[in-house]
Amino acid sequence: MTTQPAIRVVIVDDHPLFRLGLEAAVQEMDGVDAVGSASCASDVADLMSATSPDVVLLDVGLPDASGLEVNRWLAQHHPTVRVVMLTMSEDLDGVIGALRDGASGYLIKGADAEQIEHAIRSVASGEAVIDRSLVQPMTELIDARRTTPTRPFPQLSAREFDVLVLMAQGLDNTTIARQLVLSPKTVRNHVSNVFAKIDAPDRPGAIVLAHRHGLGQ
Repeated sequence: MTTQPAIRVVIVDDHPLFRLGLEAAVQEMDGVDAVGSASCASDVADLMSATSPDVVLLDVGLPDASGLEVNRWLAQHHPTVRVVMLTMSEDLDGVIGALRDGASGYLIKGADAEQIEHAIRSVASGEAVIDRSLVQPMTELIDARRTTPTRPFPQLSAREFDVLVLMAQGLDNTTIARQLVLSPKTVRNHVSNVFAKIDAPDRPGAIVLAHRHGLGQ
């Protein structure tokens, strides 16, 4: 009898306890192997070369780059690998952007082992998976956008757009965090997401693009 090869899974997440717990949960799944992990975007290329995974469980918020940017890189350089994004927040624009850019799944952290296993097996077989808590809000957002005039940079979430506007006004991350009542790390993640989503190379480049669209002036 021929047995199917195990689904090879790697995990990219910067929270050690979450990453280790997720690895342990994956190792308990029949026919699924956790073959490697990384804590930052800069290690992903080497991780992919060393492990040749079938599925990547990818945190949206990494310390050195946006997981959305890593997702795009994976789609370009490893198009047969299935990506399941993991996030703490219900960022609907992030969901839409990630799926548009090649991800096969999107889960909220806190999903139980059964949901994670279902997502791994589903994306490995070519299906798409979205956390059930996001399905209805996504549908409502898409319906609303059909009748609502679009603002500049519609690929940005509402909070990312707020951050871009404040950047265009010349505010630094600390001031933006204070004004929006966010943590500095959250602002850094939003800034990274903005760069990735609007294809800006850096902060000055993002500000130039924002000014071209009349923002922050």
